[in-house]
Amino acid sequence: MSMHPGTLSTGCLEDDIAALFAPAVSVAMTDPSADHDAPFEEEGAAVARANDKRRREFRAGRAAARQAMQEMGLPAMPIPADESRAPVWPDAITGSISHNDSLCIAAVAERRNVPGIGIDIEEATPLDPDLFPEICTLPERAWLSLQSEDTRGLLGKLIFSAKECAYKCQFPLSRTFLEFHDLEITADLETGQFEATFMRPVPGFERRARLYGRYVVAEGQIITAITAEQHPSLAAQRRRVSYW
Repeated sequence: MSMHPGTLSTGCLEDDIAALFAPAVSVAMTDPSADHDAPFEEEGAAVARANDKRRREFRAGRAAARQAMQEMGLPAMPIPADESRAPVWPDAITGSISHNDSLCIAAVAERRNVPGIGIDIEEATPLDPDLFPEICTLPERAWLSLQSEDTRGLLGKLIFSAKECAYKCQFPLSRTFLEFHDLEITADLETGQFEATFMRPVPGFERRARLYGRYVVAEGQIITAITAEQHPSLAAQRRRVSYW
């Protein structure tokens, strides 16, 4: 199983992830299987009835977010969850958290510089073909059908991850729950970039509006990243990806 790695790996996963974002975004990683402190009572309600695994993952995510905030020179602050389980970030801060069984990632920025962030991590394993119709639009499925059989499932997982990432980026801005077919992903496998196109309008995003993201495949993980507004320093790197 192979797939173009997108953003070329530096050999250091944290550096690979940081390279997906502009310098305005701070990124940190933690181990979701480890024990992390829970210093703020405000956060406890979100996992009061959760099992031990879920509580460890929640605390790992908050620990990663506070590490990222510390790197920005900010003090430790609570990050509770709302009724949708989305993080409630401190005023003037925006961020995103993702985890799987082996890794937790948080990306944080000042809202004035980056109004929305999305990050997602998935194991680099093939997506079950039975899930293609549920997750992928017809153009996405047509593109997948043109790919080599040994990469098709992994590219399906990339589409899944990119949609999860785009959803996280837009939700704090639109407060809208999206279905998989409400977003369409166009990937450029040569540059490690992708576009997420809105297939219906939501608050803050017209139909056919686009979010621009990047991805990397490293250490058995697919990691996708999006910001709602790219930092000017990335303007030279970014180009509109070609349609299928």
